[in-house]
Amino acid sequence: MAVQSDALVLFGATGDLARRKLYSSIYRLCACGALDIPVIGVGRSGWNLDQFRAYVRESIVTKEKTPDPSVIQALMERLDYVDGDYRDPVTFDNLHAALGPSQHALHYLAIPPSMFAVVVEGLAKAHRTTGARVVLEKPFGRDLASARELNQTLHRFFREEDIFRIDHFMGKEPIQNLLYFRFANSFVEPIWNRNYVKSIQITMAERFGVEGRGKLYEELGAIRDVVQNHLLQIVALLTMEAPVSPDPEAVRDEQVKALKAIRPLTGQSLVRGQYRGYRDEPNVDPQSQVETFASMQLHIDSWRWAGVPIFLRAGKQLPVSATEVVVSLHHPPYAVFGPAEYRQSNYFRFRLGPDVVIALGARAKAAGT
Repeated sequence: MAVQSDALVLFGATGDLARRKLYSSIYRLCACGALDIPVIGVGRSGWNLDQFRAYVRESIVTKEKTPDPSVIQALMERLDYVDGDYRDPVTFDNLHAALGPSQHALHYLAIPPSMFAVVVEGLAKAHRTTGARVVLEKPFGRDLASARELNQTLHRFFREEDIFRIDHFMGKEPIQNLLYFRFANSFVEPIWNRNYVKSIQITMAERFGVEGRGKLYEELGAIRDVVQNHLLQIVALLTMEAPVSPDPEAVRDEQVKALKAIRPLTGQSLVRGQYRGYRDEPNVDPQSQVETFASMQLHIDSWRWAGVPIFLRAGKQLPVSATEVVVSLHHPPYAVFGPAEYRQSNYFRFRLGPDVVIALGARAKAAGT
């Protein structure tokens, strides 16, 4: 039986990811009685505990429609805060003291990827890795070499079963629904191949810019930020073979097979761009070459998908915000209703935003299917 964590340590506690994604989730855990351990934030903002509590409270009130004051107060009482630089051993000495008798802390690293190894080594020097767990947000390394190096660092101090490499995007219900759509419906399988599918388009467009995250985005760019994790995971869900069971490892094994079959990109299959004004954002290099837009064409060299182009697009400061998948089908051999009708009806569309839509063509969409 797995040992339950007895503390949650949140690195990057004063950052944007924690504010937008994590505190609302922690509040909901508290609301349903599933959080009975201390929550210790670690940040570099020069704050004290009262300032940290105010930040968490504001995040919850902003995200939740009808927050329960009693639940918020209960969470406030569980909070503690350690301020300091992640490269300073004193920061980890203070964290060690704050953890007290805890032996099985869960360390959540909501920080820039360049600091992952620094924090893990700091935890090890403070004797806070044995019996503990660690969660690392994407991206995992900048390239294959750095990913392998980070993996080696992690395995020096943590067991593999105590390491969680996560992509928060994959936890969204619309993304999980792709898996159910494919493998819980028998009508899909006969047409889900190159004989019926003409193309697949996956788009993640955002109307806003980096919103003050210039320093972090300079380390990432659109490809590392959302393409090589979010969008490739969607590609894998759409193109994988059926897993032998719903077990996560069985699903992962089939995803890996699909990803390994992707043909290497060439200079003609990738376009990178940058929105006007990005270099004027705070903490952005005036000569930055980091892309804020990327578009690419993939091909999966397998019996099921050979010859079917897969288009990925992602970018900031675009005309609309939309996250969707469009699977276009081949036209029937005879245009009974005319070419224009077929252009509007021969596709599946999956909206992966707050309003979930799985539609077959324009008529099905209009009918609310």
